[in-house]
Amino acid sequence: MSTTQLHPVQAPAKTRTGFRRKLKAYIALTKPRVIELLLVVTVPAMILAQNGMPSIWLVLATLIGGAMSAGSAGAFNCYIDRDIDKQMNRTQDRPLVTGELTDREAYIFAWLLGLASIAWLWLTTNWLAAALSLAAILFYVIIYSLLLKRRTEQNIVWGGIAGCFPVLIGWAAVTESVSWPPVILFLIIFLWTPPHYWPLSMKYRDDYAVAGVPMLAVVRGRVTVGLQIVLYAWATAASALLLIPVAGMGLVYSVVAVLSGAYFVFDAHLLYAAAVRSEEGKPMRLFHGSIAYLSILFLAVAIDPLLPI
Repeated sequence: MSTTQLHPVQAPAKTRTGFRRKLKAYIALTKPRVIELLLVVTVPAMILAQNGMPSIWLVLATLIGGAMSAGSAGAFNCYIDRDIDKQMNRTQDRPLVTGELTDREAYIFAWLLGLASIAWLWLTTNWLAAALSLAAILFYVIIYSLLLKRRTEQNIVWGGIAGCFPVLIGWAAVTESVSWPPVILFLIIFLWTPPHYWPLSMKYRDDYAVAGVPMLAVVRGRVTVGLQIVLYAWATAASALLLIPVAGMGLVYSVVAVLSGAYFVFDAHLLYAAAVRSEEGKPMRLFHGSIAYLSILFLAVAIDPLLPI
């Protein structure tokens, strides 16, 4: 027997490896970190709407539908932005840039996931939650990705509306209606989005400049951006206090809203003060801090109805 004969190639192992890589690419296409943040605000809105804990099945059904909806919007965004993603260091590992997925695969996947999310929410929750899910996808894809992102420095302000829909979807899933408390929650996220995202754009200013995306940090000076962040941080903290009289929030939420809001505003002022001194500051500290702020605030939204004090 020839010494060149080797063991047979294990083709199934290669197939499994290829499948796993493809699956990971599809998951990456949905922007999982964005989905996580959106789901964080959905459950508290449902608990507040129920004034207690909704059925586990309803919560799971809403989260699954919301994840598919946000994933579809993220996939569409990756498809639309595939040209500029190639130019930015921050996005060069996305599946359409690396070639792990083709444009056609991403486009079909985005459509299928979006349609599935609407059908799922309609069948498992109600028509209003499904309609709001559709509105969120359309707003993110058409208004933000296609119309605003490459045309105006206010892109993230108005485009951020898409990220506010999960609280409405969660509330509608429980009550089949929309009232003032979820509108206040919507407002909180709307005002929070600029001071959350603008520090990130400050960090990756050169990336956006190369790609031709007119983020505020690209077209305005650091002091102007810092001032806008401070103003929006104050507005966010103030809007969080509106929920106290509107939804009859108790001591838990009230204390958390005041303390976390004060810290969020303080962090924003630190970044602005650094800009005034012509220093770069620590924009990523505020970026990560803003995520912590929103998570803590909505955790309080969830706990407050369960501990009425």
